[in-house]
Amino acid sequence: MPSYAEHIQQSVVFPTRAFQLQADALHFHQCDLMALIRRYGTPLRLSYLPCIGARIAYAKKWFEDSMRARNYRADYHYCYCTKSSHFAFVLKEVLRNGAHIETSSAFDIPIIARLHAKGHLTHTHYIIGNGYKTPDYVGYLAQLIRDGFTHCIPVLDHADELSQYATYLQDVAQWPVGVRLAAEEEPNFEFYTSRLGIRYTELVPFYQNVLKPSNATLRLLHFFIHTGIKDTPYFWGELNRFVQAYCKLKTLCPTLDILDIGGGLPVTHTLTQNYDYPTLVAHIVDTIYRICKQHQVAPPHLMTEFGTFTVAETGAVLYQILGEKKQNDRERWYMINGSLITQLPDVWALKHRYIVLPINHWNAPYHKVNIGGLTCDSMDYYSAESHVSEVFMPVQKKGQEPLYIGFFQTGAYQESLSGYGGLQHCLIPTPQHIVVAHDANGQAHHTRFRSEQSHQSMLDILGYNA
Repeated sequence: MPSYAEHIQQSVVFPTRAFQLQADALHFHQCDLMALIRRYGTPLRLSYLPCIGARIAYAKKWFEDSMRARNYRADYHYCYCTKSSHFAFVLKEVLRNGAHIETSSAFDIPIIARLHAKGHLTHTHYIIGNGYKTPDYVGYLAQLIRDGFTHCIPVLDHADELSQYATYLQDVAQWPVGVRLAAEEEPNFEFYTSRLGIRYTELVPFYQNVLKPSNATLRLLHFFIHTGIKDTPYFWGELNRFVQAYCKLKTLCPTLDILDIGGGLPVTHTLTQNYDYPTLVAHIVDTIYRICKQHQVAPPHLMTEFGTFTVAETGAVLYQILGEKKQNDRERWYMINGSLITQLPDVWALKHRYIVLPINHWNAPYHKVNIGGLTCDSMDYYSAESHVSEVFMPVQKKGQEPLYIGFFQTGAYQESLSGYGGLQHCLIPTPQHIVVAHDANGQAHHTRFRSEQSHQSMLDILGYNA
């Protein structure tokens, strides 16, 4: 029977930039995963930081090359959405690689202040304040502006938001704002129009009657597509509509000069995907340039907000197969020493699919399996890859080293959605977390960021130690 390695090499292009096979074991960005497992054990959450700088550099090159080829004379700004991953090691790496910041709640702003106090963020960084604003959020953004963050731009989500800044900024001569436009949702979505943003029909009256007479300066127009940037008629239709609105408003408001394109670039979640990012970016730049030229409007500075694209590839979660159960003639279960519901919640909530690969035993025969988690919930399982309707793993033999498997491209949202370090279903603990970075000589080194959550911390949360 063919080995698992032969199965992969016949099914997809392998090895890849991220995955290599050495001596019957998987390496992730040249990291020896079995060496990490033998040192730290499992379950193990892994963050590989060099991916962040690489993704930022790629996107900057794609946009800048496209703009240069069209003589598009404006700047491109890469923003990182903090909600994708709030960890300090992520934000520091993002800022170190020349990105700006997009926030979504009041609790982001103390993070901004701490990064500034430690020298990672300056007054010249763009801080794009998105989301529906609570009173605390409004106050925090206003304080940043008063503290000299000249590129802090609150993005108005509704017509009444501007008045909420009055008590904080009435004596400030000019301060920048943006406006979010409410995009139409996909045809198969439950709602017709996004709940966030100002309607297109309200944009010009809102500017003329509210913004123009105020001491705020409109700098930015923002739109967000929740499905992200995709080569679909829906996305291109919404982008065209958005740029048309920009051109119309620009003729009335000379200070408006930034287009903020929300919704990130697509991320590969299978070894068979291969997005043509340069062509996709070129089409975006072409669309904006063409419409602006038609309206005889100077092309705006471009800004993007990439969260998942920035951090997804950094993440992996590694598990040991604790045992095997054959429940009937067709279904074979590999039981892991963790929980998909609690540690990779998108698997359960969104039926999301990740790249799933064995870490060792690649030379062994393989068979079809289902992967089961530790909780008592029937939904704690993984049974299909995104490119096929099945999962295959190496056959386990008694007396051999245990089989280990990894879920990859998990670096966005999973920690925050799972309640990192808090209570989780069936009290399954948060795994220990390892961070891999490069030193000044480009050599990889790894450190333990967090140990596995203890039973003591859970007793504290539940009030048993009070």
